[in-house]
Amino acid sequence: MSEITAFANLLLPITAGYIVAILGTKISDRLPVPAPVLFLVAAAFLSDFLPQLRDFFSIKGVERTAVVALIVILLNGGMDLGLSRLRASLAPVLSIGILGTFLTAALVALAAHFALGFDWVLAGVVGAALAPTDPAVVFAVLGRREISGRAGTTLEGEAGVNDPAGIALMLGMVELATEPDASFLVVITTFVEEMAIGLACGAVGAWVLLQLVRRLQLDSEGLYPVLVLALAGAIYDLTSLAHGSGFLAVFVVGLALGDAATPYKAEIERFQQSLASVAEIVVFVALGLTISITDIPAEVWLDGAVLALVLALVARPLTVAATLSGLGLKRNERLFVAWSGLKGAVPILLAAFALLGGVDQAPRIYEIVFVVVLLSVLVQGSLVPAVAQGLGLPMHRTPPQPWQLVAPLAERPENAFDALVQDGSSVDGQRVSDLQEATGAWTSVVVREGRALLVAPELRLQAGDRLHLLAEPDVHGDIHRRVAAPRLD
Repeated sequence: MSEITAFANLLLPITAGYIVAILGTKISDRLPVPAPVLFLVAAAFLSDFLPQLRDFFSIKGVERTAVVALIVILLNGGMDLGLSRLRASLAPVLSIGILGTFLTAALVALAAHFALGFDWVLAGVVGAALAPTDPAVVFAVLGRREISGRAGTTLEGEAGVNDPAGIALMLGMVELATEPDASFLVVITTFVEEMAIGLACGAVGAWVLLQLVRRLQLDSEGLYPVLVLALAGAIYDLTSLAHGSGFLAVFVVGLALGDAATPYKAEIERFQQSLASVAEIVVFVALGLTISITDIPAEVWLDGAVLALVLALVARPLTVAATLSGLGLKRNERLFVAWSGLKGAVPILLAAFALLGGVDQAPRIYEIVFVVVLLSVLVQGSLVPAVAQGLGLPMHRTPPQPWQLVAPLAERPENAFDALVQDGSSVDGQRVSDLQEATGAWTSVVVREGRALLVAPELRLQAGDRLHLLAEPDVHGDIHRRVAAPRLD
């Protein structure tokens, strides 16, 4: 057999698997099941029928694959969120993303100690593994849906913030569990060091990245998305070498990119979105292949079910009540955030850190975390739309928009920008001419439900309209306030 034939035999099942996985994402449109759980379960069953797959992937290789995938997912998630959207929900995001991580870990640790019999240190490891929500799952569930109010922004921001926080917490817990002389102080110092350095490196890295992207004149527009990805990877590497949270640094870079004006912005966004979709598939398949789902003992299924119930019905609601009360979210929004704290690949990745770190009973912890993730995504994730409807939160799928209006320009368009009309804002229901008279802005295009409307002075704007405007830069802020602020009457 020639080398070409041998390699084709190896490549065929991989490419076929990707095709099936991509087509499988359409199943989640017809069934109330998030796509990530399909990849996770399918890979876990596949590893049972083909155990050589599980033997082929070492836990270290899978962990490194998951790290790379998470870098891509967090970069894209930050870009989708953007600083302007985050700023409107900054207090709840930081509160539940950081304080909530510790509180959730503590509550789960109590359950792991008293209900499952782990000693306090190992219970803390379990709590740290299950504390963060998962950006791949949250972005997959919310990314194609629009939710009124600040609930969706809070969930997306939390997923970006509490993953670096959870990883920093887990690194400290692994050291506490494996170093005889370590004290709980090492957990706090590791956490503070990782988050502070990660935030600083992310801010500096974002500034450097934007300067390079704006100033470099590359020969091909296709190189700009690759440059952004490579720079984000370098920022992760340098931050990690400085003992900071590279994940937080990448998320900060994504936030800065989301609102920044850069050359070939549309190309960069499309590339990152496509790559994040592939990364989502890869990370769940890779982690699923590490588990023999039919070999998980019955007691582990029971332990996982107990912790899943504690998380969904006790730890998450108490965390939301403690961290989001008095921060401007309505009661139904807080209840929705409480239900939608979905687990996913990140908790499994953190449990892999415990395996690689040589933590006592790490294989049992890994299997328990897998069961909790499976139940969380399958049950909670599937019910998210129904819960939103029951709580009176408008939640609808955004229609596909495969066509774009593009106007190539040689220089940065200082006067051009776009804004989204929010429900109940001061321009919701106003005529285009009213906005022009108040701000001097010229509305060039109004996109409503994926269609470009013919702009006339008497056209009345509606919530959900995407406005493409030309206006002097000094009135951009006023226009954003008008499309976002509620009416005073």
